[in-house]
Amino acid sequence: MKKLKPTEKLDIEEILKDLENYRPRRKGWTWRKKVENHKIGDFVYKDTSENLKNSVPLPAAKNFGGIDPQPEQVITTEIASGRFEDDIRRMRMAAWHGADHIMVIRTAGQSHFDGLIEGTPEGVGGIPITRKQIRATRKALDLIEDEVGRPINFHSYVSGVAGPEIAVLFAEEGVNGAHQDPQYNVLYRDVNMLRSFVDAAEAKRIMAGAGLLQIDGAHNANATAREAWKVMPELFVQHAINSLFSLKIGIPKDRIALSTVPPTASPSPDIWINLPYAVALRDLFEGFRFRAQQNTKYMESSLREATVTHTLNLLITKLTSADIQSTITPDEGRNVPWHYNNIQAVDTAKQAFAGMDGLKEVVEVKEEGYLKVKARELKERAVLFLEEILKVGGYFKAVESGFFVDSGRYPERNGDGIAREIDGGVAAGTIVPRDDDYLAPVCDHFGENNIPEELEKPCDLIGGCTLHNPDKIDFIDELDDEDNVHKRLEKNKKYRKGNLLKPEVEWLADGWVNITIFLPINQDVAEVAALEIARKMGLKNPEVIHKEVMHPAEGTLLEVKGQVDFDIEVDKLRIPEKQKPLPDDEIREFIDENPMRVVAATVGKDEHSVGLREIIDIKHGGIEKYGFKVTYLGTSVPVSKVVDAAIETNADAILISTIITHNDIHRINMRKLNDLCIEKGIRDKVILVAGGTQVSNDIAVEAGMDAGFGRGTSGDEVASFLVKKKRGDI
Repeated sequence: MKKLKPTEKLDIEEILKDLENYRPRRKGWTWRKKVENHKIGDFVYKDTSENLKNSVPLPAAKNFGGIDPQPEQVITTEIASGRFEDDIRRMRMAAWHGADHIMVIRTAGQSHFDGLIEGTPEGVGGIPITRKQIRATRKALDLIEDEVGRPINFHSYVSGVAGPEIAVLFAEEGVNGAHQDPQYNVLYRDVNMLRSFVDAAEAKRIMAGAGLLQIDGAHNANATAREAWKVMPELFVQHAINSLFSLKIGIPKDRIALSTVPPTASPSPDIWINLPYAVALRDLFEGFRFRAQQNTKYMESSLREATVTHTLNLLITKLTSADIQSTITPDEGRNVPWHYNNIQAVDTAKQAFAGMDGLKEVVEVKEEGYLKVKARELKERAVLFLEEILKVGGYFKAVESGFFVDSGRYPERNGDGIAREIDGGVAAGTIVPRDDDYLAPVCDHFGENNIPEELEKPCDLIGGCTLHNPDKIDFIDELDDEDNVHKRLEKNKKYRKGNLLKPEVEWLADGWVNITIFLPINQDVAEVAALEIARKMGLKNPEVIHKEVMHPAEGTLLEVKGQVDFDIEVDKLRIPEKQKPLPDDEIREFIDENPMRVVAATVGKDEHSVGLREIIDIKHGGIEKYGFKVTYLGTSVPVSKVVDAAIETNADAILISTIITHNDIHRINMRKLNDLCIEKGIRDKVILVAGGTQVSNDIAVEAGMDAGFGRGTSGDEVASFLVKKKRGDI
């Protein structure tokens, strides 16, 4: 398959071609490679990994030469739209922003399936984990990792009564990591205890053989308990049970990751509670890997609040350690995550880690005092918890007694823990002892297996199992004639292959848009009014997804999503032609032969000066470097003074900056400048240029300017325009 081009979209049909013959080119987990004292641009970084070949830097990177430092931690993004063909596009965007751990959430209820499913049905609350979906995704990720220049780990979930079958599927298809924790099945999916641990033993053995990274599920107690900060000792216990169980099965420490999730969030004293927990956890489980994740329990509908919580969690990662940093999308508290919020979360991690680079070299966590005492206390409570489990007869008895997810601060108990019966739950009574002469001619099989000693591997008896001979895999394309990727692709073909365009947040051309509204009234009235506003704007299926009281009487901030029912015909759009800057030498040569004087000022009652100075100053690559003679008048300059200065200096051009836009003052000032130049009789002798964050070329020309420049404009662009205008090219 041909390589991806940055200027071309992914071709889903091309990925689906010849899928039955695709084989994953690598298996197992890949860690990032840290670069010591990494020189990137003008800076030396202490905690970064290798650069990407292709990436999208942070917006502010334009001020630093476009640098894009990559953290040493693997960065996770979690995806759950329900359609793998759309998620592949989301994965590509995330990879360009720095994600290299793509975690696909399984569809709701799939933990209860008693076998594998096939084809590409549409999911609810996640993606149906099927061979075709996995194979197509891994094939696409092979192309994407070549494009960005870094291995990308593909990840999903080995849980439920089909866990071993899913583990085999993952090993066959090149999935690189998976959640696997029998306690998750027992506590949260009500899978029979015995069945869950037997299945886990088989699944873990298969994962070990394929080199998959295992992440545990202890963090779910954090998200489930009524008062999560009280279950910290239990979290250590759950981590310990699954980690030691995994080691006994054969997974090496380097492939066992603890899912460490802070128990609380602001407005509680976040660092005061979460930092001792993080320190204690890393002390207890030295040598294991750590995957840090935000606690979704405290995510409401505010993107700002979720992002601040995420950033505080990132600080804890930097003060302690993490090998993987998960980036929960900030909108998870209000809807199925939208794809651009996946990217925002990845960028939050990238930005925070870059900003805190080298933190441990300048900041030390106090080893004495409260932190040490609290961390020790948590560890002691965890040890006591384990001792009590042994006292009552072991893990299964403890579960029957409701020890887990009890909201009491151990050793206190509130009696609200999750209790399961050892002979109850899904798949109870399905464990069958193996016969003494049991033999299974397959590899990575757990338990007693009477394989002849002379064999190099068990599957030699049958000419190779599917883990060594993938040609034996039975690839089933589709089972449902209607609910499949081909039908969905046919429906949206006009958007993929045609010239039609429509907004989207989840699926291609889903039509969803989001509007932010402030209404000066109480929240109950504001919510109803916001929906009516959305309807009058023509939005279909409007829904308030966030509301926040600014003041009980003075007003409410709301966000409303809705769908548009129209398309944009791209070939009918009038796209302004981008003017390419002239070569530096050509600009200098013209100015040497035709000296130009410029008067520049920030006009009106505007004190902003940074943007204009960057356009002017030689230090910032401004027009002075080409030989323009600039008279800078400063800020808050009356328009009349600017015109008078142009007359006095016999200026060839006037540059004004107008950042403030209240009451359209930027338009008013531009019109005033044009009118005064006409009144003073110099309009045909002077080039008028305006700039500002809300200024566009169309707005400026409409107001009488010769050109307008907006955010992100550089000095060479303005210099090029002045030269072209002066010599009559435009």
